[in-house]
Amino acid sequence: MPFADYKTALVTGASAGMGEAIVERLCQEGIVVHAVARRHNELEQLAARTGCIPHAIDVSDVAALTELCQNLEIDILVNNAGVSHPGSILQSEAQHIETQVDVNLRAVLHLCRLLVPGMVDRDRGHVINITSIAAIYNFGGNSIYHATKAGVHALSRQLRVDCYGKRVRITEVCPGRVATDIFGNVSGDKEGARKQFIDGFELPTAKDIADTVAFAIAAPVAVNIGNIEITPTLQVPGGLSIMRPGDAPR
Repeated sequence: MPFADYKTALVTGASAGMGEAIVERLCQEGIVVHAVARRHNELEQLAARTGCIPHAIDVSDVAALTELCQNLEIDILVNNAGVSHPGSILQSEAQHIETQVDVNLRAVLHLCRLLVPGMVDRDRGHVINITSIAAIYNFGGNSIYHATKAGVHALSRQLRVDCYGKRVRITEVCPGRVATDIFGNVSGDKEGARKQFIDGFELPTAKDIADTVAFAIAAPVAVNIGNIEITPTLQVPGGLSIMRPGDAPR
């Protein structure tokens, strides 16, 4: 069981939702977890509850990430931090592009640059990239978010090539709708978002995602689980749309 071979992990977006659940799950397995997020108070509470090591850092701050990783020997890297803004590229603002590229894509690239070479040198490690079904499927949603998550999807496959010949495993987890506060964080209306996107639906929880991550890590070291889509049973991604010229989109 590879958990016995791994000692340390770094998890981003750790102060809430899926990241918080992943930190808790890894700590239960005896892993020393470095929990990275912006919200200091929530991280301190998580540390008191789980024993993780909190780092109040914005992942878009490359200098801070670089300083953090300089002396760390990380076996498990979980790139979970993510942000989104509603609307297509047709209505987006410049800052929406900058923020999502910085957090969803650039931070992942830098953390892989900083930590994966050490895994390769030690012939031991596991990178878990939390993307989204938006990385794979096109649907009415947030164009920039789709593009950044698709970039991490491509990176996940490329990392397999870059680490070829070494026991460094790469897993991409692509959740559909999960019962977390991300919808409220996007809209700024947590109560309204919960009523619209959570209440009344049968959805996976953050714990389900954490258990999926643990499943991939716990597989024998000879096994790389490359891609997992985890969606509600009653959610289907994708679809086909067509209209006659002059018709209004529905």
